[in-house]
Formats: sequence, C-alpha cells, structure tokens
Amino acid sequence: MVAEFDMDRAVARVMEEASRTGEAAAARFERAGPVVGKAAAGGVSVEVAPGGLLTGLTLTRAALRSGSEAVASQILELSRRAERRAGDRMHQVLAPVLGAEAVASLGYAALAEDDPDFYDEEPVVL
Repeated sequence: MVAEFDMDRAVARVMEEASRTGEAAAARFERAGPVVGKAAAGGVSVEVAPGGLLTGLTLTRAALRSGSEAVASQILELSRRAERRAGDRMHQVLAPVLGAEAVASLGYAALAEDDPDFYDEEPVVL
C-alpha cells in the first residue's frame, strides 16, 4: 500500500515536470516564430520544416533557363542545406528547455559558424 502511494506521487511529479517542460517549450516556440530552414542560390529558394518537409519553393525565370536537371539538382542541394538549418533552428529553440544532448538525440544538430551550410555564401575571412 505504501509502495503504491509512493508510485502515485512519483507519477504525479513526472507528469507535473512534463507539463512544465511542455509549457516552457511552447513559450519558446511562440517567441521564436516558425521553425524552418531556408536556402537560396541561382534563382532558386527553398524553405523546409525540421525533418526536411518542403514548405516553400520559388524559382525565377533565369533559374528555369538552366534546364530541368540543373534546377532539380539545385532544389535537392538547397533542400539539404535548408534541412540542416531547420535542425539548427530547432536545436536553438529546444536546447534551453530539454538540454543540448536531448535535442541532439532527436536528430537536431547545432551548426557551427564555420559550417558551409551556416551561410548561403562562404563567409568572408578577414
């Protein structure tokens, strides 16, 4: 009977902590706005959600002149870059709430400033 009461209290504490964590995460998402990754080059712009779901695609006329294979290749490359950026953004939003290791275990990694996917163009080193 005592063990059952202790188990009930432990479950209640876990539920309370999960609720607080959920509220903290929701507040961070509200402040951060949409968690997406974007990339653009050569008249092609993409936007993806964390996990890689394409949520936006813009092509200029100039991009279309390069041919369908080149455009498709560029979309794939930019989508990969944008997916990594979305993961970085998710990491930025959730790491303060869940901890960096927990967020990384979900598959979201922070990008370093020297990572080639951090910028649309290579950073200028002075």
